[in-house]
Amino acid sequence: MRRMREESHPSDKLKPESPFLIRRMTREDLPAVMDLEKASFRNPWSFELLQRELSHDWSVIFLLEEPLAEGSRRLLGISIFWIVHDEVHVLNVATAPEHRRRGVGRALMDATLAEGRARKCCLATLEVRKSNEPAVNLYKSFGFRPVGVRPNYYVDEGQPPEDAIVMVLDF
Repeated sequence: MRRMREESHPSDKLKPESPFLIRRMTREDLPAVMDLEKASFRNPWSFELLQRELSHDWSVIFLLEEPLAEGSRRLLGISIFWIVHDEVHVLNVATAPEHRRRGVGRALMDATLAEGRARKCCLATLEVRKSNEPAVNLYKSFGFRPVGVRPNYYVDEGQPPEDAIVMVLDF
């Protein structure tokens, strides 16, 4: 008896619609982004630095938000990156601590890399703390590979300096 081969249906390949909204940051978002930075990092970016990033043509800041029932939105994460010539350089990816492990970082990286591809980039680079295993694993899942180490790259007050792993992704 011959078995019929199972055919896959086109809808099987469709991704479920994301519950998140991703958009570019505006100056009005600065207070909420500062709150997220302070909650996410020991040494958050300063208000002035974020404000300056908004003024550079090569800098992009994506916000990831969750729509709430009453029509407002809650900020869950940010991605800050530069597009210089044919390269995406990821500077900062942050997820609000209480919303980690929900796919926020993955959705932000998807959007960041999609923006790079749309702008004809052929390479993405980033630095990540050597001790930040969840982030290292996330980046590896996108195909980033470690190519070097920046010794003592992260210097936090009252903490020993920490190396950064330099990672690269070829599109």
